[in-house]
Amino acid sequence: MQQRINYTKASPAAYHAMLQLQAAVEKSGLEKPLIELIKIRASQINRCAFCLHMHTRDARKAGEREERIYLLNAWREASLYTPRERAALRWTETLTLVAEKGVSDEVFEEARAHFSAAEMVDLTLAVVAINGWNRIAIGFNLQHPAPAKTVAA
Repeated sequence: MQQRINYTKASPAAYHAMLQLQAAVEKSGLEKPLIELIKIRASQINRCAFCLHMHTRDARKAGEREERIYLLNAWREASLYTPRERAALRWTETLTLVAEKGVSDEVFEEARAHFSAAEMVDLTLAVVAINGWNRIAIGFNLQHPAPAKTVAA
């Protein structure tokens, strides 16, 4: 598969706008590991290989444990995530799949119990941003780098 459009060159203004959106997320004050979990979980739901490759690597660089990355798709069944992380993951899933069920008061109240009003806005912006990046990567068929070749000894 080949990349369909070089979106950075086709519309530099749109690319710049996405970078500004992402910069706002990164400067929001939300914990870097939490932001990476949000990016990974939304990318899992959206099946974005490009973003999964990038953000699992970024999560590791931010100090995230392999075990937590591997079990993220089953976060409800795993005891490795804090109540705050669980609320953020549920919020991420709900907003990523918003067309299916909307956003219930229960989901909102769970998130609100762990995040201030400003953090709720920032958390929502983080979900919006990664869903946007996922749609760009999937729509334009962005390819993650090929694995490095190893030489047999």
